[in-house]
Amino acid sequence: MSQSVIDEHTTRTALIVGASRGLGCAMAAELAERGWSVIGTVRGSAGTPLHDLADHRPERVRVEHLDITKPEELMPLHERLTGVQLDVLFVNAGTTNNEMTPIGAVPTQDFIDVMVTNALSPMRVIEALDDLVTPTGLIGVMSSGQGSITNNTNGLREVYRGSKAALNMFMRSYAARQTDADRSLLLMAPGWIRTALGGDDAPYSVEESTPLLVDVLLAHLDSKGLAFLDRNGGHVPW
Repeated sequence: MSQSVIDEHTTRTALIVGASRGLGCAMAAELAERGWSVIGTVRGSAGTPLHDLADHRPERVRVEHLDITKPEELMPLHERLTGVQLDVLFVNAGTTNNEMTPIGAVPTQDFIDVMVTNALSPMRVIEALDDLVTPTGLIGVMSSGQGSITNNTNGLREVYRGSKAALNMFMRSYAARQTDADRSLLLMAPGWIRTALGGDDAPYSVEESTPLLVDVLLAHLDSKGLAFLDRNGGHVPW
């Protein structure tokens, strides 16, 4: 794969963390189509849909390596991005297990795996890379409507729900610690989408969902503070 050097000073630049496939890769492709320069991260070294996208759009898309569950990889990524000014830092991460298991019966290691991937690791990424984001830029993470405590009326997927609720709380804490009240922060609830995580029964496709999600993300660039928004830009109750 040929990897181009993107001129971050002539176009807006987004870093999509977790873009190897699915929604992350689709968002990278949509942003590139809209004229953005996109840096996407993958865990592997080759053979992902993001690599294919970078081969097809080398002037717009750059691939970087990061396993968000390995904090020792964050500073090397930061060093490789030295000099890059990000207009968007968006972390797309999600895993699940024990979907039908009541929380009290979930094995400890399974609980740890989901919480580290869905809640702790995205915040580590943000804390490590937020200084690369311009003052007028946006920092966002992929949350879920299932992270809404208010909307949980039937249980199920309890580890996943808890991890996304924890992510929301951590972003609230992060927002509260910011000295710049004008910083744009976003928790995105994309809806139930047919991805490896969402499964084949989900009502929405990646193709129809991606433009909506990118619309919401870009619209929030002009907003201040933290918002928890759905695919149509509506506010999700905490």
